[in-house]
Amino acid sequence: MKYRLMDLLACPICKEFPLELKVFAERELDRPPAQVKCELYCGYERKPVSELEKRPCEACGKKEISEGILLCQACARWYPIIEDIPRMLPDDLRNRNQDLGFLSRWRSEIPGTVLESGKPFSLRQA
Repeated sequence: MKYRLMDLLACPICKEFPLELKVFAERELDRPPAQVKCELYCGYERKPVSELEKRPCEACGKKEISEGILLCQACARWYPIIEDIPRMLPDDLRNRNQDLGFLSRWRSEIPGTVLESGKPFSLRQA
């Protein structure tokens, strides 16, 4: 997933923007970065564009998030980033076993509130 997607992504359930991003693994890209600039929110710096002294677009464009999690502070939902792809499905379309496996695999990186009471699944409910 490209960091610049954070400028576009909102919670599909409650529409909260921006989402919080936790990166567990990223990789450097071999190709030159695209010349796309974020309009509202910089996912690479994790702050609104209006608060940036200098835009990190070149450095951002050279990185890709391969594993991570997106967190919605408004409704306590979480969405995994697995193999470069953010999995932002509604609750009823999510795979419980796959989501619990993700939480278990990355438990040392995931905030305790998500592990205990995140929606739609948490390790406490397992």
